Amino acid sequence: MSASGGTKAIIAALLANSGIAVTKFIAFAVSGSSAMLAEGVHSVADAGNQGLLLLGGKQAKKHADAEHPFGYGRERYVYAFVVSIVLFSVGGMFSLYEGINKLQNPHPLEQAWLPITVLVIAIVLESFSLRTAMRESNLVRGKQSWIAFVRHAKAPELPVVLLEDVAALLGLVFALFGVGLTIITDDSLWDAVGTIAIGILLVLVAIILGIETKSLLVGEGATVKQRNLIRDAINAHPDVKSLVHMKTLYLGPEELLVAAKIDFGVQSRVADVVASIDAVEREIREAEPMARVIYLEPDLYRRPAEAAPPTDAIVIVGND
Repeated sequence: MSASGGTKAIIAALLANSGIAVTKFIAFAVSGSSAMLAEGVHSVADAGNQGLLLLGGKQAKKHADAEHPFGYGRERYVYAFVVSIVLFSVGGMFSLYEGINKLQNPHPLEQAWLPITVLVIAIVLESFSLRTAMRESNLVRGKQSWIAFVRHAKAPELPVVLLEDVAALLGLVFALFGVGLTIITDDSLWDAVGTIAIGILLVLVAIILGIETKSLLVGEGATVKQRNLIRDAINAHPDVKSLVHMKTLYLGPEELLVAAKIDFGVQSRVADVVASIDAVEREIREAEPMARVIYLEPDLYRRPAEAAPPTDAIVIVGND
């Protein structure tokens, strides 16, 4: 993912949510609509989340040191996971609490035209934010479906902003539904229902974000396409007799670690093995530029009868 593209989408969402939050709170103060209050808190949570994503991107740029020899690339995953927690607790749970409280203690809306106006304006602004996120995502999404993109993206910023913007638009529709029916029926029950619907939506989105970012935090390997490119680059080198096994791990959204045991055959000089390893490293980086940390160990392939490979090893034989 282009870091600049992700930053552009985050800033667009941050500006939109900050402005929308102010107007929603004004509309709540005038009208007393619980849906407007829930939406105001939702926008504050979203703006805070975008700030966290920007902070995570800045922290991830710190250079590797003795305490963190592989760098700070995973900071972006940590902050994305915090975003899901904030969305769940501040946005979702507060909205559910406010909706249930409105059910138990109903009160009529005042100046109903104001929340309707604010919601319509907010829908327009959120649509622009979502359009920016979609445009930036299309630059890196390729032929993947939107669901596949959110599930498999290694850079968390764009999927997070996409889900937040979609949730924001749906939440605004729920709020508009609740406020509109309250005006038509003169029954504040619908305002409460809209608020609860917003809360359920935010909780579901937060759970999805939490599951996806947890997987990145635990550690994901290269995609099938990337593994094939790296494997083919190794096996294609003339000095390689066979690839014994290989493991990969994302150290950050744009940094991939590759570790492999390679059978270079019988070479009499250590210098020849070193030259072969250096050459294979160059081939790997050319095939997959994200492979920035590479550890190659010379080994001899042994058939299972001679010595069983590790149970977690991936054994690939021959130059296929």
